[in-house]
Amino acid sequence: MASGSGAYLSISGLSKKFGDFTALRDISLDVHEGEFVCFLGPSGCGKTTLLRAIAGLDIQTAGQIVQAGRDISALPPSERDFGIVFQSYALFPNLTVAQNIAYGLESLKKPKAAIAARVGEMLALIGLPDQGAKYPAQLSGGQQQRVALARAMATSPGLLLLDEPLSALDAKVRVHLRSEIKSIQRRLGVTTIMVTHDQEEALTMADRIVVMNHGVIEQVGTPAEIYQRPASVFVADFIGTMNFMPGEVVEKNRVRLGGVVLRCETNGHRAGQPVTVAIRPEDLNAQDIEGRTENLIDLTVEDLEFLGSFYRARLSGVDITGGAIEADFSMNMVRRKNVTVGDRLPVCLPPDHIRIFDQS
Repeated sequence: MASGSGAYLSISGLSKKFGDFTALRDISLDVHEGEFVCFLGPSGCGKTTLLRAIAGLDIQTAGQIVQAGRDISALPPSERDFGIVFQSYALFPNLTVAQNIAYGLESLKKPKAAIAARVGEMLALIGLPDQGAKYPAQLSGGQQQRVALARAMATSPGLLLLDEPLSALDAKVRVHLRSEIKSIQRRLGVTTIMVTHDQEEALTMADRIVVMNHGVIEQVGTPAEIYQRPASVFVADFIGTMNFMPGEVVEKNRVRLGGVVLRCETNGHRAGQPVTVAIRPEDLNAQDIEGRTENLIDLTVEDLEFLGSFYRARLSGVDITGGAIEADFSMNMVRRKNVTVGDRLPVCLPPDHIRIFDQS
C-alpha cells in the first residue's frame, strides 16, 4: 500500500541493508490511527527488521518514516512515541509487577499519586488487579506477557509494537491471550503493529495483514481479502491450505485442467498461457451438485482423514494432472453419501473460488 498524508504512520521507500544483504527493499506502507496491523511471513522475510526500523532500533539505509505528521526517520528510540513488547517479556526480575509497570512513568517523572493510579488502572485492564506486589518469577508465562503489555501501554504511547509476543507460550494460553490483547487494543484504540509468523494469529487479530517475503511486501489486505483473494502463489500457499494444479488458458474465463475445461476468472491471462490453478480444500463441493454439468470433475477417494468436525479427503483422477488434491467434507456429507476410500466421486470446483496464477 503506497504511503499517503492521511495515515497515522507512513513508511515510504524504506530499504535496509546489512553489508551486501538486503533485508528490506523499497517498502511503502500506511497504517491508520487505531488500526491493528500484522506483519506476517516466514523467518527471514524482513518483518522484524521492519518493526525495528519503525522503533529506531535498526535505522533504515534509505526511506522515510512519518508518525502523526512528524518525520521520525533519524530519531533515536528514546525520542519516538511507542511502547514495545518482546517475545521474551524482558521484565525486570528484581522489580515487582507494579514497579515494572511504573518504570516508564517514573522515567517521565510523573507524580507518585498519578503513577500509582495508572498502575492500578493497568493491572485491572490486564486482569491482574491483586498481583502488583508479586515478582515476575512468581507469575505464569501468560501473566508475565500481560505485565509486559501493561508496561508498554502505561505511558499511553501513540504506537504499540509487538514482536512475536505470544510465540513463547503454549498453545492454549496463546489462543486465550490473543483475544485478550485484541480486546485491550480495541478498548484503548491504540495503533498497533504486531510481528508474527503464525497465520492463525494474524487472521484472528489483525484489521489488516501485511504479508512479507524476501524483504518485500507481497500483499496488504484484510484477513478475508488475504485468504479469499491471495495476490500470489506465495500468499496462497502461506495462508491456509491450497491445492495447486497446472492448467492452460483456453480463452477468456476458460481454463483447461487435464481433459476438463473450467469456467473461472482468467484475470487477463492470454489463451494458450500455462497457469497454476488454485482452490482451497473447503471450496471443493461434492454435495448439492445434482443437475450440474459445469466445473465437474470425476475423482477417486484415495484417503479419508478424520479431523473431528470434518474429513479431509485426498482425491485423484485423470483430470488432476498435478497429482492428488485435498478436499474438506463435512461429517454429515460423508455419512449421507457413505463416502469410503476407493469411491468415485463427482466434485464441483465453483468458478468464484478458483484462483489463477502465472505458472512459475
